[in-house]
Order: sequence, then structure tokens, then C-alpha cells
Amino acid sequence: MENLSLQEIIKELIGKMGFRDYTVSYDEEARRASILIEDGKFLEKNLANFIADLNYLVRLVTKKFDWEQITIDVNNYRKQREALIVELAKAAARKVAATQQEIALPSMNAYERRLIHAELAERPDIKTESAGEGKDRAVVIKPL
Repeated sequence: MENLSLQEIIKELIGKMGFRDYTVSYDEEARRASILIEDGKFLEKNLANFIADLNYLVRLVTKKFDWEQITIDVNNYRKQREALIVELAKAAARKVAATQQEIALPSMNAYERRLIHAELAERPDIKTESAGEGKDRAVVIKPL
């Protein structure tokens, strides 16, 4: 398996999971694998968990071979989720600026919180902080 590329390993994993109609593209520079799977019902209900599980397996492979970590996106889920989070952050920032009252966003993982902090960092009228512990950690947007 050591002679296989990461893209080939991901293809092999997906095939062994029983999927037949899929494509895997890998952007070496961005360290991002984009996977499109035509499946219908299973992924419709389980996409977020499937991505987390596949990400875990790929992370194990990259550790085993001492390769850099990569980002995995299946059926553009991550890209759509990132866009949704950015829009949520912008809307909340507008509301905070208008009402001068802080807003706590829902709990998010570290990557999603970082997206919000980065998106709102240039706004001079608000500030962002992370609050809470573990899975309950969330971004709080405050007026200045």
C-alpha cells in the first residue's frame, strides 16, 4: 500500500465501502480531496457522519505514512457548510451592530469557529470571542 498515492488509497477505501459510482479528485497544493458519490438515500441521511468517519480513516493513513493531513469534502458538503457558516456570521454581525447586543452562535468545531473569526476580523464595529468548553464551545459576537 505504501506505493499507492493518497488519492488511490481514498478510491480503494470508498470502493471497499460498497460504493460503485464515485469520483475522487485531489488538489495537492490545497491538500484537499473532493469526492463525489452517487448513492442517494444512504448519504442523504448520513453524509456528515460519513465524512467524519472517512476523515478519521484518511487521517490514520496519513499518520501511518507520515504524510501531511488533508481536508476531505464529499458531495460539496464542506463547501456548502462553510458558505452557510459565513452567511450566519455576517447576519449575526449585522444584528449585533444594529442592536448593540451580543449574540452567541450555536456550538461549532474549531475549524468552523476559526472561519467566523477570520470572516469578521476586519469589522471595526464588533469583536468575536470563543466561549464554552469542549463540544459546547461557540463564537460570541459583541459590539464595540
